[in-house]
Amino acid sequence: MTGPAELSLAGLTVRDERDGDLFRDRDEHAYLFDPAAGGGPLAGPEAQYQARGFGVTNTTYHAARVLNLAARLLDRPLPPLVIRIGTHSVPGRAWSGGHYRLPGEASPPEPEPPARSGEIHLGTGRRFIERPDPGSSRYFHAPAHNAAIIYHEVGHHICRHTADFRANRLRPPLDQHNGKVALDEGTADFLTAVLLGTPDIYGWHRGNIPPWDQRRRRLAARWTTACLRPGRGQAHANGTVWASALWTAHERVRQADGAGITRTLLTAMTRFGSRGTDVAEEQQRRSLFAELLRELLAADPASARVVAGAMADHGVLPYGDNGELRVRMQTRAASPDARTPLPEASQEAARWPGAAIRP
Repeated sequence: MTGPAELSLAGLTVRDERDGDLFRDRDEHAYLFDPAAGGGPLAGPEAQYQARGFGVTNTTYHAARVLNLAARLLDRPLPPLVIRIGTHSVPGRAWSGGHYRLPGEASPPEPEPPARSGEIHLGTGRRFIERPDPGSSRYFHAPAHNAAIIYHEVGHHICRHTADFRANRLRPPLDQHNGKVALDEGTADFLTAVLLGTPDIYGWHRGNIPPWDQRRRRLAARWTTACLRPGRGQAHANGTVWASALWTAHERVRQADGAGITRTLLTAMTRFGSRGTDVAEEQQRRSLFAELLRELLAADPASARVVAGAMADHGVLPYGDNGELRVRMQTRAASPDARTPLPEASQEAARWPGAAIRP
């Protein structure tokens, strides 16, 4: 611990970047903070102090939990991660989300180049949400208080240093690509679900959005490749399809052996991101559901048939580009026998024994 506005662990630093006056003349050993219902602009100085201190410690706890899990499953630590709270705070413009940043062009522009190994920036919050427990008051939605947002953003750090979906290893260190593809967003959502133990990962702060609305990002069986949206700006929505398919596979494998597919997924992502030398070709390849699915099936032959069947239920098959998977599933949904099980669920499971998957 270096101070009440910053915590440092091995490979992780979490810092509140806002004006430090709130933390001056405080007991430097008082690190047990009250959430103070999120604090917020209507709270007094003491509640803000408590809420901001809780945000630093809460973020550190959850980020360390993800990083430790990844290190254990990968048998290696990830590169260092810096998490900054409130780095984009300006008067009159609050922000309730988070993003993962590398050095390079980004929107909004970064005030200074992020660390080469990656940074997470969390907003300060801008609205109140209704707490689900009866009789409780509203809670100011500070992202540093939200485990789902923290897990999701650390998930991007894991993606960058395994699958590397934007082929940033092949780019200059200070000219990285900050965009995200559906596989990146979906994998981060899946890891969030694993850590939270629920597919309703954003139910706390998006509880006003019905579960059947894709904006809720609930990892449900209803999200298939028929729901894929063509064009730019759809990474979060399309990622829900990939995340839902992973969650179904995870649940079925967990029923079979009690473990799930998280280790297999991280192994597959590491292999997936270690190939190729051409940036354009790799960026295209690493955006395809089928390509990563093939690697996932190859990573654990023992579970390949169960995983292939689960993914096929969502229209995710080990061949074809994303557009072809979407058309195939939409055609199936429009057919008279749309309610019958997809033939791929059984046929692909039998067709793809693990030894036959490697390209």
